[in-house]
Amino acid sequence: MFSHVMVGSDDIDRSKTFYDATFKALGGREAITDPKGRLIYLHNGGTFLVTKPIDGKPASFANGGTIGFAAENPEQADAWHKAGLEAGGKAIEDPPGWREGNGMKLYLAYLRDPDGNKICAMCRG
Repeated sequence: MFSHVMVGSDDIDRSKTFYDATFKALGGREAITDPKGRLIYLHNGGTFLVTKPIDGKPASFANGGTIGFAAENPEQADAWHKAGLEAGGKAIEDPPGWREGNGMKLYLAYLRDPDGNKICAMCRG
């Protein structure tokens, strides 16, 4: 378990457009901006932040890492995916749909955000 996740972005305004759209599709709200200019999304008990890289270098993403967002149902995951594509994300992996493995049935929709982070909307079957 974790309390929050924070990713880097070279263009905070572009990230705000993208994540505002995807969080809205999940029933969430637009970002709160803190005094340091970070975007803060509070949703389903979790905190997701977007910031300019703190080391001053270009933003980078985890090789193979995925950040997952809980969806209530497949329709909400599909709306999240569509909103992300319309806001500058890129579809990756298989089309959204049901997957089974490790004894679980999951509905998964994958995107890359405009900075290249791999993200996923997921609901359990």
